[in-house]
Amino acid sequence: MNRIPLSTLTRCCLVAAMACAVTGGALAATAKKQAAKPAAVVDTPVPLTDAELALADKVQVGKIPCELGQSVDIEADKTAPGYFNLRLKDQRFHLRPVVSATGALRLEDAKEGAVWLQLANKSMLMSQKLGRRLADECMSPTQQAVADDMKIHPAPSLIDVAQSSR
Repeated sequence: MNRIPLSTLTRCCLVAAMACAVTGGALAATAKKQAAKPAAVVDTPVPLTDAELALADKVQVGKIPCELGQSVDIEADKTAPGYFNLRLKDQRFHLRPVVSATGALRLEDAKEGAVWLQLANKSMLMSQKLGRRLADECMSPTQQAVADDMKIHPAPSLIDVAQSSR
């Protein structure tokens, strides 16, 4: 086989062409991968029922202090009636009211696995994913008043109620 001497300019052109082919192939592969990814899905809040909207009216909002120096900020979502945004430190949750048989006011973020339970005397934030409470003994001023009243006027024990009904 005879070798044809290549000029320096020809060698540079060949190297550049090979580099473009390799880089172009890599760019094309990257473009294909990006095109294969679905566009980000924006979660559109599901409209709430009348019962859920009625629950939303009872949610305590604002900066609510909790035990261990924690606090949560909960506010109504201005763009989704009946929904709430809750912040605990750097965690953010988008909550919707859920009807519960217990009488507790329950707000859930199904995507993040968070549940905000509001009772008359306190609230708590739980993580279903972690299986633990993230914040406990959270009390708005209204809940604090109920908790203080419960200390002064405790509910009768179940034993006392059972004995008095005999």
